[in-house]
Amino acid sequence: MPTRRTLLKGTLFGSAAALLPTPASASDGGPLLCLPAPSGPYPVGLRKVHLTDPSRPDPWVGGVRELMLTVLYPARSVRGFSRAPQLTPGEAKEFADLAPLMRQGLPEPGAVDWGAVLTHGHVGAPPLPGRRPVLVYSPGGGDSRTLGTSLAEDLASHGRVVVLVDHPGDASQVELPTGMRTTVLFGPPDPATFRTMVDTRIADLRFVLDRLSGLPLAPVMDLGRIGLYGHSAGGTAVVYAARGDRRVDAVANLEGYLDLYPATGLGRPLLLCRTDGFEGAPRIESSWADLPGSRALLTDANHWSFTDLGPLVAQLRTHGLVTATARTALIGDGDPAVTLAAVRRRVGTFFARHLS
Repeated sequence: MPTRRTLLKGTLFGSAAALLPTPASASDGGPLLCLPAPSGPYPVGLRKVHLTDPSRPDPWVGGVRELMLTVLYPARSVRGFSRAPQLTPGEAKEFADLAPLMRQGLPEPGAVDWGAVLTHGHVGAPPLPGRRPVLVYSPGGGDSRTLGTSLAEDLASHGRVVVLVDHPGDASQVELPTGMRTTVLFGPPDPATFRTMVDTRIADLRFVLDRLSGLPLAPVMDLGRIGLYGHSAGGTAVVYAARGDRRVDAVANLEGYLDLYPATGLGRPLLLCRTDGFEGAPRIESSWADLPGSRALLTDANHWSFTDLGPLVAQLRTHGLVTATARTALIGDGDPAVTLAAVRRRVGTFFARHLS
């Protein structure tokens, strides 16, 4: 007879598995990739915002520093509002060329129609009335904000306003009103470049915090409840950006090193989450050793399990477009649905507790 623990584990596994869509093929025989649906009670609205910081030069190309944001929020209704693609046509073309260079093992150009991947955010949908906690996200080094879509949509579907920040110059691609920006970085950055990248991100995040009150969704933002979260270099940046900034109430670091500057003196709740498959685990553990905070370990997972590559690489593997070795190196050997459910639960619960 199955035990209660066995039955409970089976129930949780079944719930997690339901998060991932069944792999499908497009009419041309190529893969039709899908992002998992958010699990919360609210539909999700989406708006994009372009910001410029005239006080700060862009460290990579000169000129005025520009940023692109995606703002996700619980919507009152999404009827009549279309779902946004994860990438614009121009971004999809650039990502197709850059993906196998940035993340070894991803398909070569032409194998995947990246522009056909839809989000669950409905463009311009009216926001649900009320003031909501605000979460600001910084992606991993080399990644664009769009690879944080699935987690952000889930957080928004549970009643938060989520601001995804792109960092042009190190992001693989960002389409700005002034034109397309692609990454200047390939391969692991040297220490000086990594410092420039993180310092730029810290300044970007603090600038976004300065501008929150002027964003189109400001009327539904509770600026007395702000959290930062980030993956990899984004995790590094959000911790350092929060130091000394009393506007930030809680911070979640998803596998980012904290040995660039002293991370002491944060003085607010901190979530430190990592995978068991990441090759940088010893450095991660060393840099986190003396920090107080909640800790979480994702088993049978790897570094990009925190991003949309978790479900997307699993689908690519099913279609034979990613090798088993590449899958392991990117997202680990475990079931991506279980990992996705764990990430959503850990991050969502953390912010629910500390931004209540």
